[in-house]
Amino acid sequence: MTPNADLPDPNGQVSDAYTGNWVDHRAPAWSRPYLRLSRADRPIGTWLLLIPCWWSLLLATASTGRFGWYEAWIMLGCAIGSFLMRGAGCTWNDITDRDFDGKVERTKSRPIPSGQVTVKQALIWMGLQALISFGILLTFNWATILLGVAALLPVAIYPFAKRFTWWPQVFLGVAFNWGALVGWVAHTGSLGFAPVALYAAGIAWTLFYDTIYAYQDTEDDALIGVKSTARLFGDNSRTWLRMFLIATVALTALAIILALAPSANVLSLVIALGGAWFMGWHLAWQLRSLDTDSPENCLKLFRSNRDTGLILVLFLAASQIV
Repeated sequence: MTPNADLPDPNGQVSDAYTGNWVDHRAPAWSRPYLRLSRADRPIGTWLLLIPCWWSLLLATASTGRFGWYEAWIMLGCAIGSFLMRGAGCTWNDITDRDFDGKVERTKSRPIPSGQVTVKQALIWMGLQALISFGILLTFNWATILLGVAALLPVAIYPFAKRFTWWPQVFLGVAFNWGALVGWVAHTGSLGFAPVALYAAGIAWTLFYDTIYAYQDTEDDALIGVKSTARLFGDNSRTWLRMFLIATVALTALAIILALAPSANVLSLVIALGGAWFMGWHLAWQLRSLDTDSPENCLKLFRSNRDTGLILVLFLAASQIV
């Protein structure tokens, strides 16, 4: 389909995509609108969906002392599944938000409001991604399969949250951090207090980074009546973000203690807790650097949360080799 004349870029590139991303420069032309629907040109969302999966799997393997080929497959399967389900979720989000997106400067270049893809085509693309992801899920144990299917509910609800609550970031956190439960259950076959605490930590983390992200659109959101924590907090944003930072670190530390204190050696426990500590310092750096009046600054800090999450991944991995 031919893009609308008012697109910021005549080639259909999305306004907030990474400069030089592979979709706009290397992917076949016919596939680009669909890959843009999946946000493949903006991989940060895939990272933010994947990282809690790796947190919980590594915390589980650290608690049991067992990491084999099956666990390696869980890590890879979660990576592929995160790419696909993030793509399916973003496609669903764009279908439900197509009328809003056309009225917001940052999002009017997305494939549906810009005319690159029809709603019917988007629905087919969403179903294809979800189907492949379900095939990967079937390689895990039954508890994980049931848990993965249950994740569809918060994913389906999230796009509508900003229409009825000032706290849509909570709904995003519930959906995006489901992997904090999945990784643990895939390894152990059951839930426990540790993954639940880790899940809560992930939700607090999402409230932190997605509030920063939402500051890009506060003016447009106010005009069209879309709610967000950024609009709710206003000038008190730093106070709220500081509380989310503290909650993230405290709940992560609690999850680590619950998982490792009964069985791990002291050095492993200290290294894992170091991950929560350094993760907190990275969040504190973001808070110090934040300029809510600069969309460019907000987007840069939002994207930096890939590194925030990977800090904990690295420390949890290191805790198992001492």
